[in-house]
Amino acid sequence: MTAGRGALALVGMPGAGKTVCAEHLQAQGYFSLRFGGVVVGEVQRRGLAVNPQNERIVREELRQAHGMAAIAVISLPRLQRALQARNHIIIDGLYSFSEYKLLSEKLGAPLLLAAIAAPRHLRYQRLAARADRPLTQSEARERDIQEIERLEKGGPIAMADYTLLNEGAPADLLRKLDALLDDLGFSP
Repeated sequence: MTAGRGALALVGMPGAGKTVCAEHLQAQGYFSLRFGGVVVGEVQRRGLAVNPQNERIVREELRQAHGMAAIAVISLPRLQRALQARNHIIIDGLYSFSEYKLLSEKLGAPLLLAAIAAPRHLRYQRLAARADRPLTQSEARERDIQEIERLEKGGPIAMADYTLLNEGAPADLLRKLDALLDDLGFSP
């Protein structure tokens, strides 16, 4: 991808480490758009409390209004503008297979998927310990089921071009991510 523009979408289940990766890349100067941030922004715009239940309601309403590719539909103009200004961009948290298909067809640049994977018990520990929107084990399990059954989340993970296993310290994952971007010829 060094010769042209492109996007890397970070995919994976909640607590796998996608946002850690996206924040690391943003600190390096990459443009990064968090798909979950689109939902949180809409929750806030509606004056609702930011919590898993309201996020799920808004996410589902957006998909009812715009189809299963809703977040990609909403984000596409912003992503295309970013690609006009930069060679490579990062998408944090592509959710549905429909979003993947839409971006693959309409983004105007190659789209690669990097799955960030971690064992379920470890993801649940991370989700319970996070300062922003922590989840109990039962809430995390319910969210997993909901995202797989209702949001087509497994499709982008299954289609991943690369998989980074996140079983250790964040620094270990970020070294793997940096090595992948070096191999791909990505730059901010």
